[in-house]
Amino acid sequence: MNFIPDITIIGGCGHVGLPLSVMFASRGRKVCAFDINKNVLDLVNEGNIPFVDEDLDKYLKGAIDKGCFLASDDPGFITKSNVIIIIIGTPVDEHLNPKVYELKNVIEKYLNYFKDGQLIVLRSTLYPGTSKIINDFFKTNNLNIDIAFCPERIAQGFSVRELVELPQIISAFTSSGMERTRQLFSVLTDDIVVLDPIEAELAKLFTNTWRYINFAIANQFYMVANDLGLDFYKIHNAMTYNYPRTKGFPTAGFAAGPCLFKDTMQLASFYKNNFFLGHSAMLVNEGLPNYIVDRLKLKHDLSGTVIGILGMTFKADNDDIRESLSFKLKKLLELEAKNVYCSDFHLSSDNYLSEEALIDKCDIIILATPHKRYRSLDYKGKKVYDMWNILNCGGVI
Repeated sequence: MNFIPDITIIGGCGHVGLPLSVMFASRGRKVCAFDINKNVLDLVNEGNIPFVDEDLDKYLKGAIDKGCFLASDDPGFITKSNVIIIIIGTPVDEHLNPKVYELKNVIEKYLNYFKDGQLIVLRSTLYPGTSKIINDFFKTNNLNIDIAFCPERIAQGFSVRELVELPQIISAFTSSGMERTRQLFSVLTDDIVVLDPIEAELAKLFTNTWRYINFAIANQFYMVANDLGLDFYKIHNAMTYNYPRTKGFPTAGFAAGPCLFKDTMQLASFYKNNFFLGHSAMLVNEGLPNYIVDRLKLKHDLSGTVIGILGMTFKADNDDIRESLSFKLKKLLELEAKNVYCSDFHLSSDNYLSEEALIDKCDIIILATPHKRYRSLDYKGKKVYDMWNILNCGGVI
């Protein structure tokens, strides 16, 4: 194949890799989105996005038409590129410890395809110190490669806008690597923030953990108010109305997804499990489904009740179910209720009902994900519990 990419992105068809691939390609760089998921390669090369992301499909089709984008599972494109961006994150195991070796395993798998003179950018969230491990690994294998860490910071679903509007944090181990990295991301924005690699790794973890703790504060306040029979949202509105010091105070709801919980636990592990604030946030956020079920049990005999869960994705108006707490709620309710049904218009499954069928079948409906369309449904007088208050009827359970 004659396609010679300027940039190859390993993990290039995922939620992080594909938007980055497309936006570089839309700016005239030739990009190979390297991915081993064969199910999405043809889909993407035909101009289709395998997940919900605002306007990304239009940019993808434009990049394909210009001959600047190709999705492939051929690792030979790694060798052909001067810039490699690796989108391999650091998950946590069942003991909440980071699995640092997964990134290193991928690099070892493709080690023979890397070459002297390349710039390798690590993009996903990393356990602090991982980028140094990778830098030392290439030195040990006698490869003269610039290693950079530039954390991804987009809100899922809004990548097109945020990749060019938000500042890019960059870091590298050499002055040449830093300058090459600056030139690379200046294709997207002139707003560049420079850090050392360990600072950049912590900046990403601090950001996600800060958000996770803020959600936990809101959820804890919600439980306090709810236990007193008070509407948290009435209090929240009073706190935030024309009062700048509470402007960023979030509302209550499931704090889930593939990043916030995981990154908080990574930071806790890095700080030798002395991060009590992070562990407390985890107990609050992960405990919210249990709290909802316990409150329902106080008000209803669940053993004779059919319950419906509206919304199974981890965030509103998105199709991503990773680490969604709706599934935890479902499992808990299945231990208590007569029947539990689920619905989410973003997901195609024989196990899910349409919204109308779920409303007809169920005695109680829980709004687990605040999709906008749920605001206008006809609930036919059924009891609806709305911890997000998207129906503007208060969030009391």
